[in-house]
Amino acid sequence: MKSINPSNNQLIREYPEHSHAEVEKIIDDVHSAWLKWRSTTFDFRAQLFRKAAQLLRERKETYARMMSQEMGKIIRESYAEIEKCANGCDYYADNAAKLLQDQVIESDASRSLVVFQPLGVILAVMPWNFPFWQVFRFATTALMAGNAAVLKHASNVPGCALAIEEVFRDAGFPVNVFRTLMIPSDMVAPVVVNPKIAAATLTGSEFAGSQVASLAGKLIKKTVLELGGSDAFIILDNADMEKTVKAAVAGRMVNQGQSCIASKRFIVTESRVAEFEEQVLKAMEKLRIGDPLDSQTDVGPLARQDLVNDIHQQVEKSVSMGATLLLGGKPADRPGFYYLPTILSNVKKGMPVYEQETFGPVLSIIKVKNVDEAIAVANDSEFGLGGCVWTTDLQQGEMVARSVNTGAMFVNGLTKSDPRLPFGGVKKSGYGRELADYGIKEFVNIKTIWIA
Repeated sequence: MKSINPSNNQLIREYPEHSHAEVEKIIDDVHSAWLKWRSTTFDFRAQLFRKAAQLLRERKETYARMMSQEMGKIIRESYAEIEKCANGCDYYADNAAKLLQDQVIESDASRSLVVFQPLGVILAVMPWNFPFWQVFRFATTALMAGNAAVLKHASNVPGCALAIEEVFRDAGFPVNVFRTLMIPSDMVAPVVVNPKIAAATLTGSEFAGSQVASLAGKLIKKTVLELGGSDAFIILDNADMEKTVKAAVAGRMVNQGQSCIASKRFIVTESRVAEFEEQVLKAMEKLRIGDPLDSQTDVGPLARQDLVNDIHQQVEKSVSMGATLLLGGKPADRPGFYYLPTILSNVKKGMPVYEQETFGPVLSIIKVKNVDEAIAVANDSEFGLGGCVWTTDLQQGEMVARSVNTGAMFVNGLTKSDPRLPFGGVKKSGYGRELADYGIKEFVNIKTIWIA
């Protein structure tokens, strides 16, 4: 496995892959560890997670630089990601026992209750774009619920994958409660099939999700999928344009646009579209492209060359179909996998940037007549992960939020994940939920106990 620095296309380090025999041995070891781990107390698990949070904060510089070097995230976003992981560890250390406490239910029994018991070893197939947070988002709930885990991380962030295992080990978790599998994608299927794998969760592409889910389904194993997104950023007539433009740039450019919940389709009412285009162009022109380790950099590289090729093809095809190029529209003239911040207006149905997920720094503007058309366009997507609406009329904002078919809608705020709130999508964005009380109950046996 090779770790390549996307800012200069240079090899960072090579890592040996696990063989099939080694993978089987790791799964056996994790299952054996789970048989003991499942009986530990919430207080014991919480103590370990608080130690993990402490280690993440102490090693923030090391882990943040590792992320920025392996996948190109700008360094201030890497710092924030490590802190978010630490906060997640603290949240579930403080709240898991309450979220999973027995529920006494009135029935015809003298006593009836619902209890929540761990399923076993969970396979997590995770992506490269948030290489620490995506894993901790899963691991905090799964392990606090009493499960054990094996991680198949994206092949371009092997250093991050091993560093996460290191955090759990150094925090005092039993050695085999959380293990990283250094395997390519074509070795995932045998892991899913392994009888000691109880369930699987995947964050990634539609194709990868469908492959894992179909195989797990044949074996009657539960899955949770968090897949792509084409989030709508709806700007209504009465939006505060200064705040909206600032949020639009932040929402589109987070992680160089490589986020499933990044704002991608900017749906603007016709009375405000000219104003929005003028102001967002000025804001995007000021963004600084550079080394992701430089604290002054606003835009780093994309994670791989194929991602540059894909986003450029989407832009070129959309322009050929009538979209207007206001800014950028091509790879940056510098070493590494950089793509210029890009704005397309006059985007119409049928264009790639309207129909497909755009995983890069491309802001697509769609003009609509009114709020009803804005809702219709927002819903005119195969995806349904998140979205936001910008308006000074909060009642109108809530109406729009209820009307858009996604797993989350934010009014006057950018879509984000928060341990206190459930996270997930509908349609081709997947199913199931992570985080909050809904997420921590995805990988437990919700058992009824009835006593006469």
